[in-house]
Amino acid sequence: MKITIIGAGYVGLVTGTCFSEFGHEVLCIDKEEQKIKELQSGKIPIYEPGLETLAKKNVEEQRLTFDTDSSKGVPWADAIFIAVGTPSSRRGDGYANLSFIYDAAREIAPLLSGYTLLVTKSTVPVGTARQIARIIKETNPEADFDIASNPEFLREGAAINDFMRPDRVVIGVESDRAADVLRDIYNPLFLIETPIVQTDIETAELIKYAANAFLAVKISYINEMAALCENYGADVIKLAKALGLDGRIGSKFLHPGPGYGGSCFPKDTLALIRMAQEQGAGARIVEAAVEVNAAQKARMIKKIRDSLGGNEAGKVIGVLGLTFKPETDDMRDAPSLTILPALLEKGARIQAHDPKGMTEASQHLPAGITYKDTPYQVCEGADALILMTEWNQYRALDFDRIKSLMNDPLLIDLRNVYEPEVMKKLGFRYVGIGRS
Repeated sequence: MKITIIGAGYVGLVTGTCFSEFGHEVLCIDKEEQKIKELQSGKIPIYEPGLETLAKKNVEEQRLTFDTDSSKGVPWADAIFIAVGTPSSRRGDGYANLSFIYDAAREIAPLLSGYTLLVTKSTVPVGTARQIARIIKETNPEADFDIASNPEFLREGAAINDFMRPDRVVIGVESDRAADVLRDIYNPLFLIETPIVQTDIETAELIKYAANAFLAVKISYINEMAALCENYGADVIKLAKALGLDGRIGSKFLHPGPGYGGSCFPKDTLALIRMAQEQGAGARIVEAAVEVNAAQKARMIKKIRDSLGGNEAGKVIGVLGLTFKPETDDMRDAPSLTILPALLEKGARIQAHDPKGMTEASQHLPAGITYKDTPYQVCEGADALILMTEWNQYRALDFDRIKSLMNDPLLIDLRNVYEPEVMKKLGFRYVGIGRS
């Protein structure tokens, strides 16, 4: 099948590459000429494990191509997936900015030729697909098309596996013809018996928001329990394990930390709240999760400050990890963007390392942070070492060496990666989250 992807960002690149691996012919369209030039030369502009290798393979086998010209990709395609960005509105009101979506629809409309299925892959508020259909009909009344919603559920750092072996595929359609096209596209997943959940369009659009909001609630809940554990001298790790063994709850997303971030949870929770408010419906649990997440980052600042004796001025702080999670270079809403500037403002001297995120971090964090090439350079002369992001390469560090490099062996573990008793035996003062 011939598939055009509008938008060669994170979702568009992963989707296009994986569809080409399924055996489809895929053309990714993006307006950024430099990005397309890089993709055509074999360079992937984002870090996602396995993506570059898979893209290169399918480019060489001539199933995956890139261009800036929509007039090449739209008439040619059997299905067009819209995968452009839907960031939060600059007004700060939580509404999704749909300008890129509607611009894509206006560009696609006059170029349609023959029956085409238009699919929203971007995360969009309920009703967006209907608006796209309206734009198409107004611009090109003769167009023969269907509209569908096919939300993505990709975790950064594990996106290839999530696409190739998903928990489920959601298709929101209003015609058998549209359903048949999407089922043909995803046919390789039938071999591994992937559940295909077919719904109406509105339900499909809402599912993505509901899923992300639920996970955000779960994260905020365990962070509140961690605070309670600290107050009572209990252990949140054992508490979370006991909760997770309950089949009704499950163990995923019960890991205390400095708060959620990334490209999805912050904007999707706010968008869901706004959608609920528009309909006069309640979303108080999600609202509370957003408030708890903001408070958690503030609590981490206080934890660090208290661990340093109440004043970080003049102290050298080493930081391991800057991105919002491991295996990505994404800095969007990373906890480090809130925590580190607050420490800098009070006079801390920060030296940091991240395996993939330092270039991106330097564009978002304030001046004054020194970026180091290795984790051990971060520790030189440090009065405290903070684990901010749990990259695997930080799990087996030489802590005897680290202790010898530090001015004061204080380890503040914001991901609970290390065992408190082990670190104490190694001579560190250990501070975790929710651990006595």
